[in-house]
Amino acid sequence: MIPGALYEQIDPNRLPRHIAIIMDGNGRWARKHFMPRVEGHRAGVKTVDRIVTLCREIHIEALTLYSFSDENWKRPASEIKALMKILDYYLKKELDRMKEENIRFNTIGRIQELPQTVQNLIQHAKDYTADSTGMILTLALSYGGRQEILDAVKVIAEKVRDGELKVEDIDFQLFEHCLATRSLPDPDLLIRTSGEKRISNFLLYQSAYTELYYTDVLWPQFSEEDLLNAIIDFQKRERRFGQTREQIARSGQTIHS
Repeated sequence: MIPGALYEQIDPNRLPRHIAIIMDGNGRWARKHFMPRVEGHRAGVKTVDRIVTLCREIHIEALTLYSFSDENWKRPASEIKALMKILDYYLKKELDRMKEENIRFNTIGRIQELPQTVQNLIQHAKDYTADSTGMILTLALSYGGRQEILDAVKVIAEKVRDGELKVEDIDFQLFEHCLATRSLPDPDLLIRTSGEKRISNFLLYQSAYTELYYTDVLWPQFSEEDLLNAIIDFQKRERRFGQTREQIARSGQTIHS
């Protein structure tokens, strides 16, 4: 259910098209409640359910969740195994709901590094929801922004080497087409929970003009109200994309400050 009083403060005509979230704080939440870390991850999945539902209800076009970074492979093997089991459970549990709510499932990252059973589930979820048009839900899995940029550079370099491209053909449009996020708009709003104030190798190229929102709330405690407050804060920002206020005014765009 959408929290009414906060929702009434939101301008539906200025919603962020794409929200990206660094879901941080599962481990600290577990420690705080004297539980093993894996229970924090399980509690975090329940938050994912609530936030996905709310984003769909308020008509966010794209939601991207930083679920497992390429650096998370350095964690203890037992925790990685537990995370893969949780991912397996989530994909099986939420597949029909995604279809019913018209959500298209998507991933970015080096999916080929995940267990084969998880890779198969991911592909099935993508195929099953391919015709959905309500919202794109992207999980960043085995993902790192630097690696994504490096992979794109390699693709372009190989095309130049093979004579398919000239150096002067390389522009932003071409480069962005080689990124994993080519089917998504750049994120308008990036939220990080747990009080950390950095973007940790997440969507480095795409976040050039993204509004950043940090909250001390740990991810398992992140509520619908917290998300709406982040959107309200976003709608108070002045987004000029390098232009002056006068230029924006002359172009007919709305200035919000």
